[in-house]
Amino acid sequence: MLVLGIETSCDETGVALYDTDHGLLGHTLHSQVDMHSEYGGVVPELASRDHIRRVLPLIRQLFGQTDISLESIDAIAYTQGPGLAGALLTGASFSSALAFARHIPILNIHHLEGHLLSPLLSDPAPCFPFIALLVSGGHTQLMRVDGIGQYQLLGETVDDAAGEAFDKTAKLLGLGYPGGKFLAELATQGQMGRFKLPRPMLNSNDLNFSFSGLKTATALLIHQHKTSSQDRADIAYAFEDAVTDVLVKKSTAALNFTGLKQLVVAGGVGANSRLRKKLQHHLGGISIFFPELEFCTDNGAMIALAGALRLQQCNGLHEPSGSFTVKARWNLEDL
Repeated sequence: MLVLGIETSCDETGVALYDTDHGLLGHTLHSQVDMHSEYGGVVPELASRDHIRRVLPLIRQLFGQTDISLESIDAIAYTQGPGLAGALLTGASFSSALAFARHIPILNIHHLEGHLLSPLLSDPAPCFPFIALLVSGGHTQLMRVDGIGQYQLLGETVDDAAGEAFDKTAKLLGLGYPGGKFLAELATQGQMGRFKLPRPMLNSNDLNFSFSGLKTATALLIHQHKTSSQDRADIAYAFEDAVTDVLVKKSTAALNFTGLKQLVVAGGVGANSRLRKKLQHHLGGISIFFPELEFCTDNGAMIALAGALRLQQCNGLHEPSGSFTVKARWNLEDL
C-alpha cells in the first residue's frame, strides 16, 4: 500500500510517499523560516497562505523525483492537529479534496504521533514498548509507547515547552529565528561553570517539567551581564546545560519507573547535540533512538509513516466524504 503524507501544522510544508513493503520512497519539504524570521516568530496568516502556495508544487516535485503517479496512491494521510488552525486547514482541505476525487481512503494523523514514530524511519529502529521523550517548540512530554495508538502520558511541562524556552531565551540574547539552533551554536563558545542557573522540578518526585522560571532567571542574568559576546556565550552555555540536565534526569526517571530499556527522542530539540551526548553518557545499558536530523523538525515522512502503520491496522481510516475537521488542540492520549 502506497501512502501520500501531507504535513502543514505550522511553518513547514512537507509531503512524502511511504510504501508498506519498501519503506520511505521520497519526501520534499519547504521551510518558512526565512519568511517568518523578519517578524521574530511564526505569523499564522502568512504561514497558511504559504502552505497554499507550496503544497501542490511540492507534490508534483515528489512525484517527479520518485517516478510515481497520482493514480498509484492507495491512501492519503494528513496532519489533523494539533497546530495552527489555518495551517492545518490547508492540509486537511487539500487532502480531503484529493482523496474524494480519487475515491481513496484518508487518514487523519496526530502531529505528535508522527514525531513519536519518526525514529521508525531509521535503521536500526526501536521495537515496542519504549519510552518517548517528545521535545519540541510546543511540547515537552514523556510517553510510554506500547504500540500504534497505545500511548500513556507519564509527564509533561506545566508551562513553557523546552523548545519554546530555547526560542524565547535566544530572542533575549539578540539571536535570530528560530532561536534554538542559534542558541546552541552560541553555547559552543561558552565557558562551563561561569554562570549557574536553576534546574526547575529536577527533584519534584514526578515526571513533569517546568521551564518558565528558568527562562526568567536567564533573563535576569542577561540584564546583569550583557556587555560582551563572551558573557552572552557563557549565559547560552548555562541555559542549555540546565535544560538538558532536566531532560536527561526526567528521562532516566521514566525509564527507571517503567523498567523499559529503550528511549526514543523526537521533536526539534532532539537535534540538540548536547542533549544527545548527555543521554548517551548517562544512560548506559539503555538503547537510545534518535530520528535522522532531517526528520527531527516537522516533515511529511513521519505523517506518511504514521498513516501507513494505521492503514495496516485499519485504525483511524476514513472513507472520503468531502468533509473534514482540524484540531488545533488535541491530546495524544485522546486518539
